[in-house]
Amino acid sequence: MADRYFTLDTVSFMAELAEHNNREWFSANKTRYEDLVKDPALRFIEAFAVELKNISPHFMATPRSLFRIYRDARFSRDKSPYKTWTGIQFRHDASKDVHAPGYYLHIEPGSIFVALGVWHPDPASLRAIREHIVADPRSWKKASQNKKFADAFKLSGDRLKRPPKGFEPNHELIEELKWKDYIAAKDVSQSFLTDTALPQELARIFKTGTPLMKFLCSALAVPF
Repeated sequence: MADRYFTLDTVSFMAELAEHNNREWFSANKTRYEDLVKDPALRFIEAFAVELKNISPHFMATPRSLFRIYRDARFSRDKSPYKTWTGIQFRHDASKDVHAPGYYLHIEPGSIFVALGVWHPDPASLRAIREHIVADPRSWKKASQNKKFADAFKLSGDRLKRPPKGFEPNHELIEELKWKDYIAAKDVSQSFLTDTALPQELARIFKTGTPLMKFLCSALAVPF
């Protein structure tokens, strides 16, 4: 029988870290972090690379896919040093940062989910996506409103309260044009996370979002 990548202890460790978010505790438990979170994540990323190539050859599954546990608290009121969640992003090979098209797995006590799309795109990219929706509304509807996609995912993220500047307020897709993120997310269970077939099951869900990812990549003029 194949080994699991993540276990319930992975989630439990993140819950403990949330309670003891300080350098002394983490230093004393760093080996547990590596055993229960970091090493399993790296093994999973390596295994998922094979599945990802079958979805698209333009997304990367490398050790850099794992987000660092250390928070950048320089500009935050919250000075706690560690993230209380684990994030894994498989981003486009033409990307420079997390704001490019990508696939994502989020592990946090009480909030385990998968997502795909473009999070917090820069102004030029955001405008390009909106303009692509206006230019090809039929493809957008097919990508984001088909039953198979809607049964698996829910569009989420930040959005404007008013129509974006430069776009027709009465456009049939004005609610979609208000999005500031173009993300589709799906909550999953702990049993999904701890399944030995996690790479295959995650790939199956991600494939459901292929029409949306193709649309976004086309809007941003990068290959899918």
